[in-house]
Amino acid sequence: MSLNAISTTLTASKLTLPVAVFGMMLGLAGCSNSSTTEDSAEVETSAAGTEQPVANDGAANNNVNADDQTVTIYSSRNEQLIKPLLDRYTEQTGVKIDLVTDKTGPLMARLQAEGQNTPADMLLTVDAGNLWQAAEQGLLQPVASTVLESNVPAKYRDPKGQWTGLSLRARTIFYDPSKVSADQLSTYADLADPKWKGKLCLRTSKKVYNQSLVASMMEHLGEEKTEEVIRGWVDNLATDVFSDDTSMLEAIAAGQCEVGVANSYYYGRLLDEKPNFPVKIFWANQGTTGTHVNISGAGVVADSDNPDGALKLMEWLSSDEAQGLYASADKEFPVKEGIDESELLRSWGEFKKDDINVQKFGELQTQAIQMMDKAGYK
Repeated sequence: MSLNAISTTLTASKLTLPVAVFGMMLGLAGCSNSSTTEDSAEVETSAAGTEQPVANDGAANNNVNADDQTVTIYSSRNEQLIKPLLDRYTEQTGVKIDLVTDKTGPLMARLQAEGQNTPADMLLTVDAGNLWQAAEQGLLQPVASTVLESNVPAKYRDPKGQWTGLSLRARTIFYDPSKVSADQLSTYADLADPKWKGKLCLRTSKKVYNQSLVASMMEHLGEEKTEEVIRGWVDNLATDVFSDDTSMLEAIAAGQCEVGVANSYYYGRLLDEKPNFPVKIFWANQGTTGTHVNISGAGVVADSDNPDGALKLMEWLSSDEAQGLYASADKEFPVKEGIDESELLRSWGEFKKDDINVQKFGELQTQAIQMMDKAGYK
């Protein structure tokens, strides 16, 4: 897949990439098989960088001025979802934003290939596992910000300051109410029970969302029990795994299966298109650890020419205004506490969130992938 550069204005001090390096980068980008920008590609691990933190102790709005350099963002977020927030920032500050979009894997490969020549200032992506991988590969630099520390709970931030969550997404259970009642549902592990044989639909294990869910189960249940659960899921599948959550939810609606696991914002977007969509949401693990939640987030690129500008933008994205926009436009939950959720999100009811530190999703990602492969989860 070719990179979709919304704007390709580069800072004058940057060098042009050699043709051979850029060709290698595009070849890596073409390896991804995900169906949407936000469906992130798998990435490899390596040693993290050791840059000194970029410090910012002031309020985000007070530190922004129209003379700041352009901020160039490499983003795996869906353009139509994230661009309204970025446009609002430009309106308020005069700071121009160049947005380059693709899947996470190709963007990280591009950063590796470009090295010090990169025009990128910020990496904006989904899932703590991806952010952790980017930090491990030395693609991000640590920052120090009292604004982010105040707005974003520590469990949604890298302890070294290399990345921060900016919104929350819940990965939970969905069901066909014509065939299943809510009182039949309970936990992710319960979906391995033989009572769901031939009734379960799942997204592929190759995508990071399920890898992070399994990583959280490993942390809570231990490896042996988690592997037992995954084998039960595989035994209960009604059909082959799906490439994306939307197709899986539509399969439940079509009667192909009765229950499944998906990210809540996919459901919200389907309801926008089809208000009578015949699938219901159920908050998993309410009597135990709480529903699995993950983040979308960002980090300042290690070789950024404008790290201060990138940090100011990250701080603004954690502000009350931006957090409200995440909830209303993106169907995601605010990462900052005390922000009003959209009417749609409130209609799903309050729920207990898993309190795990999302850093664990990256730390256990390799083991989670190996376990799913071993259990036959494709």
